[in-house]
Amino acid sequence: MQIKRLNISDPGFWPQLERMLAWDEVSDSRVNATVEDILKSVRQRGDAAVVEYTNRFDGVNAASVRDLEIAKDRMQASLKKIPAQQRQALEHAAQRVRDYHRHQKQENWSYTEADGTLLGQQVTALDRVGLYVPGGKAAYPSSVIMNAIPAKVAGVPELIMVVPTPKGELNDLVLAAACIAEVDRVFAIGGAQAIAALAFGTQTVPKVDKIVGPGNIYVATAKRMVFGHVGIDMIAGPSEILVICDGKTDPDWIAMDLFSQAEHDEDAQAILVCPDAEYVTQVQNSINKLLGTMERKTILKESLARRGLLIDVNTMEQAIEVANYIAPEHLELSVADPQALVGRIRHAGAIFMGRYTAEALGDYCAGPNHVLPTSRTARFSSPLGVYDFQKRSSLIMFTAGGAAQLGETASVLARGEGLTAHARSAEYRMNKN
Repeated sequence: MQIKRLNISDPGFWPQLERMLAWDEVSDSRVNATVEDILKSVRQRGDAAVVEYTNRFDGVNAASVRDLEIAKDRMQASLKKIPAQQRQALEHAAQRVRDYHRHQKQENWSYTEADGTLLGQQVTALDRVGLYVPGGKAAYPSSVIMNAIPAKVAGVPELIMVVPTPKGELNDLVLAAACIAEVDRVFAIGGAQAIAALAFGTQTVPKVDKIVGPGNIYVATAKRMVFGHVGIDMIAGPSEILVICDGKTDPDWIAMDLFSQAEHDEDAQAILVCPDAEYVTQVQNSINKLLGTMERKTILKESLARRGLLIDVNTMEQAIEVANYIAPEHLELSVADPQALVGRIRHAGAIFMGRYTAEALGDYCAGPNHVLPTSRTARFSSPLGVYDFQKRSSLIMFTAGGAAQLGETASVLARGEGLTAHARSAEYRMNKN
């Protein structure tokens, strides 16, 4: 198969690139209407609506939401049941993620001015967080680890996980990951009804302060609609990888790195940018050679045909310019000296530096979070982290002298805005020395 190839020197390069990057979420009027109905029903009828939708969509026969709660001893049983190699891998990955995210934890701070005025910031964790974990076609224990552990490091006391279990089938690897990540409660519910239950609360499912985790179009639409009632992490688009290569890495390695994201789904995007045209052709040849060996070759073919890109540039400076424009979710710097380039990268969710740093390591066990901004949102947003589960309160304490001195400034500004109660509130303190 031939992947679309662009050259930065060609007229119309940038408009062509823009068109290839465009991705419109498929949340049409039908999806919106369905989700709105589900949210409204769960908000009004609570547990009864959750059970009704779960039985209908997941093919189960629950009598109550309590039948859908997965007990902690069942999670422990899953941890004991999985093969030792899988348990060791989960625990190793979890520990690396935990160690990395401990460095992100924010602390309280304050300072005192000469007149005794104290200013500062108090950091507190969210009280309760909801974690959505996809179920059905695939199991994602890595998603459990990446979303749950930063919340626990932040100090969130209660983490509620929801996961769909079509036909009532529980995934032991997901439940084992929940056990290792110290998830507090798990409900076997999914879809928009799970998001509604977390956002509004029901008789059994507690209302949370924030919802994190990926899901299908119904889940993403529901998250967007409940934002404001609760916080959300992000509305994620298809997975992306951009590789900048100097033409010296084994082309089979680069082809497989491109596959690693393209295999997620047909909308995923894989891009190579390189100043060596002959090498780009070698990677195209490696793609053709290796594609037939891949289990998910049907998805790979469609993803690469629809959204894959091979981009020829003349210099590394141009490669960096293209990368910053694309603002990819995952950026590999597969070059001899990645540290010489990384300081010039302004927009990327995660940067994988050097020939031996496969993006796949970041998906599972490197330590940094794999929940990353997509669809060019790395221009203004960041990976999920401990800071997403902490909030900040400003601290302000004036002495009598400080209030008298700063009250005049406040009074002048307040009267300039016509807010005399503000002004007089400050002025009362000015007269009490």
